Amino acid sequence: MRVFVAGATGVLGQPSVKGLVAAGHDVRGAARSDEKAALLRSLGATPVTTDLFDVESVREAVAGSEAVVHLATKIPSLTRMRWKGAWKENDRLRREATRNLVDAALATNAQTFVMESITFVYADGGETWLDENAAINLVWAPLESAMDAEKETKRFGEGGGRAVILRFGLFYAPYAASTIDTVKLARRKMFGVIGKGENYFSSIHVDDAAAAVVASLNAPSGTYNVAEDEPARQEDYAQAMFDAFHLGKPRHVPKWLGKLVLGPPSKYILQSQRISNKRFKEATGWSPQHRDVREGMQSVAAAMPEKKA
Repeated sequence: MRVFVAGATGVLGQPSVKGLVAAGHDVRGAARSDEKAALLRSLGATPVTTDLFDVESVREAVAGSEAVVHLATKIPSLTRMRWKGAWKENDRLRREATRNLVDAALATNAQTFVMESITFVYADGGETWLDENAAINLVWAPLESAMDAEKETKRFGEGGGRAVILRFGLFYAPYAASTIDTVKLARRKMFGVIGKGENYFSSIHVDDAAAAVVASLNAPSGTYNVAEDEPARQEDYAQAMFDAFHLGKPRHVPKWLGKLVLGPPSKYILQSQRISNKRFKEATGWSPQHRDVREGMQSVAAAMPEKKA
């Protein structure tokens, strides 16, 4: 299949491109510099220079593709995540870039459109397993753009194409900046469990997320959760990381202090989201290599250079 990937050089984009090429697809990826273009060539893909915010540029880039995969995001660093203004480019990628990509895919007769979304949009489910029909509760403004992007993707499906929305759990990987930063904070005793830590926290190793992107090209139209088989409670998630890096036990901080330090993002971090991946597994045969975060963090620790941790 001829596949165009937006966000091809990002944290999820790179392993996804590698996996798509390995699966035999003819992959083209968006590249905004000579360095990024060289990276894509090294992964076996053809780089395409495009501006995702320019309608004609996107249409030219997408032309000839059977599938369009939208993985372009701009997630702020941990230190800036609490500020709404830090999410402006990410919101624009989800709203404007998604609209341009959908329009281009429809205009050039692409057959499939795949979009990266997130599981944080679900309401607190307590102990209940949350499938794709669970209630939505956008507790923080940056989550709204994710739902706007989903609406645009569904518009592609309404136009006759196959529209696939992948709601991913929290990413982690030895090459993910968020994971590297979190481990650094843990080493400095600046990362802990907020409150009792009993809320469920669903995550996914980026390598497993990339495998899901590849599998999604064979999925029927629809919305799918992509997370580990066994979600962890917040306390167990933190302990899995501390065990993997031999850091002892994470400390607990009062909930009020956690909210004060984290700011608005605490609204979804403290929700309990026990995400079910059953629908996607049944639709595609995909299964995560890392069944839970304990397995995943051991893999991260083994692969992460000491200087980064």
